[in-house]
Amino acid sequence: MLTTSNLIPGNAVLDEICAAGEPWMGMVKQGQIFRILDLEGNQAVDTLFYNAADPEERYSAVDTIRRQGNLYLTTGSVLYSGEGRPMLKIIADTCGRHDTLGGACAAESNTVRYALEKRPMHSCRDNFMHALAHCDCARHRHMTKRDITANVNFFMNVPVTPEGGLTFADGISAPGKYVEMRAEMDVVVLISNCPQLNNPCNAYNPTPIRLLVWDAHR
Repeated sequence: MLTTSNLIPGNAVLDEICAAGEPWMGMVKQGQIFRILDLEGNQAVDTLFYNAADPEERYSAVDTIRRQGNLYLTTGSVLYSGEGRPMLKIIADTCGRHDTLGGACAAESNTVRYALEKRPMHSCRDNFMHALAHCDCARHRHMTKRDITANVNFFMNVPVTPEGGLTFADGISAPGKYVEMRAEMDVVVLISNCPQLNNPCNAYNPTPIRLLVWDAHR
């Protein structure tokens, strides 16, 4: 469901650009509002969420899909942890649909899906691992590559065929589209601003995104 927000970027307590194809990691506290903005359109944003107090509790695609009764996320969707607790709720969305099944590209999947020579290409799993190795909030919580699980793909269009297969299709986002979430607990956010060049999830041209956070009272 398409819904807009009245939050003003000038009031944000965090306003950062994540470059094309790069990782980002940060904290969003309970009650804060977190916006991911697709600056140039059709940019897939692979995202994982963790309980900041205990990263063993993390976003669960299975629990989220089951509780929602829907494969796709939009306004009103609640992202659940593996403990069955709400982590975030989508409160505004100008794109309309976000993928829960497509997963993150990796050297292995690029090889299987496309060609052997694609193996050295940069991937979302590389981004996740780089952030976990270099970000202070990951090291402080002793997070490692074992904490990489099934992710949300914001702005990514992955239709499910009648036979149950997945199709990586042209995006349905556009410049300036955004999704906005309220944190229901303190969460660590881990993003790979997808570098994929082999399918149309990024229109074959990875571009930057903008990340904003507002305090609860804003």
